[in-house]
Amino acid sequence: RLPRPKAILVVSAHWFVSETCTNDRESPKVINDMYGFPKELYEINYAAPGAPWVADCLLKLLEGNIKINNLWGIDHGTWSVLAKMYPDKDIPVIQLSINYTLSPIEHYRIGQLLKDLRDQGVLIIGSGNIVHNLMMVDWYNQNSGFVWAESFDALVKNYIIEGKDEKLIDYPNLSQDARYAIPTPDHYLPLLYVLGARDKDDFIEVFNEKRVMGSLSMTSYIFWPKSYLYQ
Repeated sequence: RLPRPKAILVVSAHWFVSETCTNDRESPKVINDMYGFPKELYEINYAAPGAPWVADCLLKLLEGNIKINNLWGIDHGTWSVLAKMYPDKDIPVIQLSINYTLSPIEHYRIGQLLKDLRDQGVLIIGSGNIVHNLMMVDWYNQNSGFVWAESFDALVKNYIIEGKDEKLIDYPNLSQDARYAIPTPDHYLPLLYVLGARDKDDFIEVFNEKRVMGSLSMTSYIFWPKSYLYQ
């Protein structure tokens, strides 16, 4: 149902480094940066073209506060999603790292800068989880969440729908459950980028709303530009 984008920019939880980086290769390498999964996953080779022109735009938008780093590529936070969305691998893909030295509001402000790319037809994806605590995973509880996970996921959903970005930026103080839901910020921070890039009059579609294995949320969001609703 999504219009075909000119390119796809992904902020992946799995490129979590001390600098803001992107890549500008014509053919970015595919990275299997995960362990202990079925072998079929390691056989996926999402060899999509790169998007050097988007990298050029990022360098201008961030006014030099970003570096080119082609040692990284397309990690599983990106290809595991795009393999289902765009299996033909014919849309240019680029990643933007999460700089862990930045504050939450700085991540959000980078997202605001990305709005310019969105307006140019670039699909912006934040790949992570709102609730992500691997230390508390219950392998025998595949299809539901702990009470605190259900509560935190619902709280974040309400704030997203209500447009209370300031609450979501100050995520450590969202509730007492935040310390369990976000033990490390890497999987939560992609949300701040897409919140920054959205328009206030976007239609918000919530999908795949569920918690699994006790301490993981799979709830996802699409921010539809108002203009798309009338096409």
